Amino acid sequence: MPRPTNMHSDSEDDYVARESSASAASHGHFDSGRISGEGSPMMMSPWNQTTMPPFASSSWSTDDENAPQNSLIGSLVREEGHIYSLAASGDLLYTGSDSKNIRVWKNLQEFSGFKSNSGLVKAIIISDRKIFTGHQDGKIRVWKVSPKNPSVHKRAGTLPSLKDIFKSSIKPSNYVEVKKNRTALWIKHCDAVSCLSLSMDKTILYSASWDRTIKVWRLSDSKCMESISAHDDAVNSVVCGLDGMVFSGSADGTVKGWRREPQGKGTKHVAAQTLLKQEFAVTSLAVDPTGSIVYGGSSDGIVNFWKREKQYAHGGEMKGHKLGVLCMTAAGKLVFSGSADKTICVWRREGDIHTCLSVLTGHDGPVKCLAVMEDKEASGKGDERWVVYSGSLDKSVKVWSVTGQNLGTGQQLPDFDSIPSDGSFSSSTRPNNKR
Repeated sequence: MPRPTNMHSDSEDDYVARESSASAASHGHFDSGRISGEGSPMMMSPWNQTTMPPFASSSWSTDDENAPQNSLIGSLVREEGHIYSLAASGDLLYTGSDSKNIRVWKNLQEFSGFKSNSGLVKAIIISDRKIFTGHQDGKIRVWKVSPKNPSVHKRAGTLPSLKDIFKSSIKPSNYVEVKKNRTALWIKHCDAVSCLSLSMDKTILYSASWDRTIKVWRLSDSKCMESISAHDDAVNSVVCGLDGMVFSGSADGTVKGWRREPQGKGTKHVAAQTLLKQEFAVTSLAVDPTGSIVYGGSSDGIVNFWKREKQYAHGGEMKGHKLGVLCMTAAGKLVFSGSADKTICVWRREGDIHTCLSVLTGHDGPVKCLAVMEDKEASGKGDERWVVYSGSLDKSVKVWSVTGQNLGTGQQLPDFDSIPSDGSFSSSTRPNNKR
C-alpha cells in the first residue's frame, strides 16, 4: 500500500439520526468489497478477544488487482465509536472517535493507540513528531511520539498550558464575555473545538470553535497569540491558504478571509473579505494543493468555490449531494466531498468546471472526515491513482482506490457538474447546523 500524506478533515454533530447500523454480522470484522460496499467477513478482529491487549494488532486484508477504476479496497468495522476525525502522516493513519480513543494504524494494520480524557475527538492534525487533537470539551491536547519507541505516544501538554492560564488569570483585562453574564479567559475555548489547521510554513496552529472564535497558536512556544472573534455563530472549519490568508466557515452562513500581518513580535489577523454570505450553514472548507482555489461545503449539499487569481471571486457551484457536505479535501486536480447522505463525490477540475467522476457508496452513516494520498506505485506506471480514507458515523474507516481518469464503461453516474458563476448566487432558509 502507498504511504499517506498529511490531510485534514473535520466533523459534524447535528446531522445524524445516528445511522451507525453496522450489522451484527459485521461487528468487529474487516471486510473487503467494491464500490457497492458489499462484501463478506474475512477475519474476526482481536477487539472481540478478551485476552488480547487493548491495542492489539488488527490485520487489514486488501485485494485490488482487478479493481475497477474507483473501488472500495477494504473496511475496518469496530463497534467502538463513531469516527469523527482522521489524519495521515508518513506511513501512519490516526483516527479519532467519540470513544475518546485515538487509534494509530501503520500500513493498514493497527500499530498503537492512546486515550484522552477530554471526550470526543473532533479534530486531529500532525506537525513533525507532535500530534494535536481538538475535543468536544474545548481543549486542545498535544501528544509526542517517543523517539525510542514510535508506537508510544505520550501527552506533552494542553493548549493553553496551565502556566499560561495562571499568568493570564491574574489580569482582569484578560477576561472576555462569552455568554450573557459569563466571562472566560480569551486564550481558552469555551465550547467544542471543531477544526485544526496549520499555516503553510507550519509555524502557526489555528483552532476553530463553536464559541465563534479562532485561536492563533505559535508552535515554537505553544502560546496563544490572538483570538479572532470571527463569526456570529459556531465556526465549523478553518483552512490556510497562500500569502498568509486564512479562511473560516461558519453556521452563520458565511465564509470569511483573514490576512495575517506582522505586528511587533507577533501577528495580527485582519478581515480581508467575505467570500460567501448565505442562509445555509457552511460546514466544511478545503484549499487545493496549489492554494489557488478555496472550496466551501454547505448544509444544503452544495459546494461553492473561489479562485485566488480573481481575488477570490465566486467561481461557481458543485451540486452532487442530497444532504450537507461535512468534509472536503483535495489532491492534484481532484476534489473529494463527504456528505451526510453517506456518499463521497469525486470531482475533477478543468478550468472553472468541476465534473463528478464518481460517487463512492458503501458507508451506512454520514461521512465525517476524509484523507487522501497518492498511490505512488500506480502513478509510477503512468496510472494516476489515489488512496482515499473516509471515516463515518457508521463506526468504520473505509479505504478507496480512485483514479483521476474518466470512468470506464459500465459505471453510470448522475449528471453532476459544477455551475460557473458570474459572482452571484441565491439561497433559501438556513438550518442552524454545527459541524
